[in-house]
Amino acid sequence: MLTNWNNKVLYTGVTNNLERRIYEHKNKLVKGFTAKYNVGKLVYFDYTSDVISAIAREKEIKGWARKKKNELIESINPQWNDLSKELFR
Repeated sequence: MLTNWNNKVLYTGVTNNLERRIYEHKNKLVKGFTAKYNVGKLVYFDYTSDVISAIAREKEIKGWARKKKNELIESINPQWNDLSKELFR
């Protein structure tokens, strides 16, 4: 899950290469929602090698209310830090 600088906008997506995808979002190489709303801060992620499960999880999270999404993020990242800074040095 990605957000913008003030954590007001949330984006949920699926990728087979998280580092590449974060780079694309941060550098606005992906036109659309994330570029328009300046979304590039990684605040939550799950990992699975099963693409079917990944897509199902994405759809599940997208259907949640904002409060539940916030709780999910805060369960592993209470400060809403950009996790990509630690993952991809």
